[in-house]
Amino acid sequence: QVQVVESGGGLVQIGGSLRLSCAASANIFTIAIMRWYRQAPGKQRELVAGLTSGGNLNYADSVKGRFTISRDIAKNMVYLQMNSLKPEDTAVYYCNLVQIAGGNWWGQGTQVTVSS
Repeated sequence: QVQVVESGGGLVQIGGSLRLSCAASANIFTIAIMRWYRQAPGKQRELVAGLTSGGNLNYADSVKGRFTISRDIAKNMVYLQMNSLKPEDTAVYYCNLVQIAGGNWWGQGTQVTVSS
């Protein structure tokens, strides 16, 4: 069992920035894939950003150039830096960790609201 806890969401104005954090109870070395998803009201959950243990990155086209996923191995943390936020970025953001051994773990989500 791996505990995944997101934090850092909140209300921000258009063009602002937020940094989401994802705390894992497992050593990050045991995690093969780290991802951030989001789900807006009435929409399906979508992949926002991903990072593999080998350092491969991928981003949704809608966030490329604005969002950055990263990890801190020493702290067992995964981050999502979000800049130039838009109203369409409003959603609940979820951290997803896939272990090398196969476990797939989700956090409870953190709300991000972008308004004018």
